[in-house]
Amino acid sequence: MDKRNALDAADAAGEVADSMDVRKKLIEQMQRGEKTLAEIQSEIAAIKRNAKKNGKLTRTQVWSRA
Repeated sequence: MDKRNALDAADAAGEVADSMDVRKKLIEQMQRGEKTLAEIQSEIAAIKRNAKKNGKLTRTQVWSRA
């Protein structure tokens, strides 16, 4: 449970590049037909790749450090 709490806290603090809010917005775009699943997946991969450059962490990094 500590890992989940750490992830939720980092997400709320804006430290996570691929946060649930970002993911939810992408899913909403897919459901509206604006983007395909492949486009969403590639966008999430790009967000993860650029996280360190932008001074943020990925959900996986927060999970592992907790």
